Amino acid sequence: MDEPKSVELAEPRIEHGHFRLIAGLGGRFNQQTVKDIVTLWDQFVPHIGRIPGQVGGETYGVGCNFGDNDEFDYIAGVEISKLDDLPDTYRWVELPPQRYVVFDYKGPLSQLPQVFQYIHGTWLPQSGHELLQTPEFERYSDDFNPQLNTGTLEIWLPIKA
Repeated sequence: MDEPKSVELAEPRIEHGHFRLIAGLGGRFNQQTVKDIVTLWDQFVPHIGRIPGQVGGETYGVGCNFGDNDEFDYIAGVEISKLDDLPDTYRWVELPPQRYVVFDYKGPLSQLPQVFQYIHGTWLPQSGHELLQTPEFERYSDDFNPQLNTGTLEIWLPIKA
């Protein structure tokens, strides 16, 4: 039987995030279907750079609308400047200005489930911070390449001030 791989993360930083509008493709997931988020990203990648009002080249993975049975909405998207011209094809979410704990992750995407398990199951309970029920997100730099494991991946979790 294989032992689970340990996850190494640097100590996170606290930041005050500013308001963002994120638009992209989305779906509803739970712990059994979370692996399907990879397929959502595969479907979204051709849309990057073609979404009306796109701001910059960073991409975002937003978890929101957390419900019973560990269900949540997830949007693979980009920041946009306005909703006016957004086609119905896309879902959108607002990221409010608030306090976040931010983790930098440098590792394979295949280990992200273990990273989130460590953050929520070990780090958060020991930290003294309280997680808010508002959107949390991953921010991928515009030079992020999962095949080459280059670029920057940040995990932003909203915390009580």
